[in-house]
Amino acid sequence: MFEGLTSSFKNVVSKIRYKDDEKALKRAIVELKKSLLKADVHHKTTKELLTQVELQTKQNGIGQDSFLKALQNTLTDVLTTSGNQAFVYSNKSPLTTILMTGLQGSGKTTTTGKLASYLKTRNKKVLVAAADLQRLAAVEQLKQVGASIEVDVYYDENEKDPVKIALAAKKKASEELYDVLFIDTAGRLAIDETLMNELKEVKDAVEPDEIFYVADSLTGHDATKTAASFKEKIGIDGVILSKFDGDTKGGVAISLAHQVGTPLRFIGIGEKMPDIEPFIPDRIVSRLMGAGDVEGLAEKASAIIDEKKAKEVTRKIKKGEFNFNDFLEQLDMMKKLGSMKSIMGMIPGMGNMANQLKDMDLENSGEIVRIKALISSMTPKEKETPSIINLSRKRRLAKGAGLSEVQVNKILKQFKNAAKMAKKMASKGGMKDMQRMMSQMQGQGGMPQMPR
Repeated sequence: MFEGLTSSFKNVVSKIRYKDDEKALKRAIVELKKSLLKADVHHKTTKELLTQVELQTKQNGIGQDSFLKALQNTLTDVLTTSGNQAFVYSNKSPLTTILMTGLQGSGKTTTTGKLASYLKTRNKKVLVAAADLQRLAAVEQLKQVGASIEVDVYYDENEKDPVKIALAAKKKASEELYDVLFIDTAGRLAIDETLMNELKEVKDAVEPDEIFYVADSLTGHDATKTAASFKEKIGIDGVILSKFDGDTKGGVAISLAHQVGTPLRFIGIGEKMPDIEPFIPDRIVSRLMGAGDVEGLAEKASAIIDEKKAKEVTRKIKKGEFNFNDFLEQLDMMKKLGSMKSIMGMIPGMGNMANQLKDMDLENSGEIVRIKALISSMTPKEKETPSIINLSRKRRLAKGAGLSEVQVNKILKQFKNAAKMAKKMASKGGMKDMQRMMSQMQGQGGMPQMPR
């Protein structure tokens, strides 16, 4: 997600080799300035960030550790602004109402679906209202999104007034005890009076707890400008950056909160529904500094993984009883975690691998498709007890799955080896071996450890 900036920070830090070397600090600051501007960080944010980093480094004594700590502290300050972080539930009523706003083409409707999916995995009952009556097929798109994530969508194809749609949706959400209501509103190609008047009418009618503005990160500094305009004209409580996975620079995320004065709440990191992450400044800084986001990964996993099933799988792994049914369940859980790129970016020392995995699709990769085809050709007994699969069974499976016998043998061998490795990892000392390997990888690919 921030691989380019992380790599640049690593190069900048390497400029300071000795303590109290002011010339080296100057070179590092110049290099940092180039990196930030190249990454599309706003020039005003860049200037303030550089001033603070240089000042703090000098105050604490010039050196790599003090420079790193100054960079870490300053980035956290720049990313933090007054307001809520991530998603906050209403303290006024059982129902939390969120008004979703944004320009046409910003990814507002898809982002609304992603947020609904995010909350559903946290056991919240969510209703989405289709109040975008301007764009052709907007209602139909939201209905499809709702169906894909199994979230209810309120719509009325005979109603032409978005205020009435929003009010009816809120009435339904209150009466049927929904936890959260998202109201998807209309957008325009540009900010205009008609758009703002419509949004104000909806806002005044439903009195939302918060207003989110969805900004397209691919528009660079324009995303910051439009967010600032929306804040001025209608008032917003948070910004969500969509399409962040396509933004190779990433700098707009660093400067947006600083320039708009409104917290960045979430970022969209892929095309699928699980591909959205809360934007927590200290966690983002940890990733920027190459230290991953273990806390965020644990939080994401805990929302997806069923604790009872996890314990049962762990028991099976320890006994060497992990089977193909377990494999399919684990694969389904992994899909819900989001893209492999985002997962790897959260693991300390693995951020450099994220770009290599950006196109990896756990659901549709050739290897996974072949494995699924093989498993679907198995009998229930074969799925439960892979050890019974002999030569004649392999031939039948190859024919049923449309695979060669060589491919079947390869998949079965890979599965057997993976089960053995998992059993070893679950044994005493297995996690220590894993931690040792991870620390070695971090030492090879990351920056020096951040001072804490």
